[in-house]
Amino acid sequence: MKKIISKVVLGVFVVGSMSFVEAQKIDAKAKKILDDITANYNSKKNSYFKFAFGSGTNGAVSKTEPGIYYSAGDKYKLKIMETEQIFDGNKIYNINTEDMEVTVAKPNANTAMFSPINYLTSYRNDYNVSYSGKKTVDGVSADLIKLTPVKANGLKYIYLYVDSSKKQMLKLEQFGNNKDISVISIKEYKENQQLDPNMFVYDKNKYKNYLVTEL
Repeated sequence: MKKIISKVVLGVFVVGSMSFVEAQKIDAKAKKILDDITANYNSKKNSYFKFAFGSGTNGAVSKTEPGIYYSAGDKYKLKIMETEQIFDGNKIYNINTEDMEVTVAKPNANTAMFSPINYLTSYRNDYNVSYSGKKTVDGVSADLIKLTPVKANGLKYIYLYVDSSKKQMLKLEQFGNNKDISVISIKEYKENQQLDPNMFVYDKNKYKNYLVTEL
């Protein structure tokens, strides 16, 4: 589980290169749904997700761990197990309390930062998008949208489950070419809360005894 957490939370996804670029295909209905949700989230001062992070192989989830995610603008904080990730708008801080390690890096053009809603914006350039009908998620009728990479990036496809009436994400399923699967199921959502002013600040004084690596 820790290995998969590192891949998804700490490793981020690096887009590989190909000798050609395919024409991107985006279904109009799917695009409207994703754009409506994106506009809804962007209209909020901040958002909070409590979620379950599942992982496994061969299309089957074998372990699930709870996680929480806060965001405000382009800043965010994520916690899963002993791992915390902070993006302060400039740098990404990956903090592992079990190993007492901190990794610091600046995002670049080939980096997709982890987020329950990351694909709502990255689809515009990186994926073919198709509408796949209705599915029921925890008793809620959801629109199912499939994202398939335009260029090789280690992923086979992604499924997004959306509550279009509330313009909110319900679940994300990510399938890798190596048969790994990662699933984020949103369990609770809040918005426009009064957050700690230091919510997205990395305080190095809290980690004086940690091994700190700057990439």
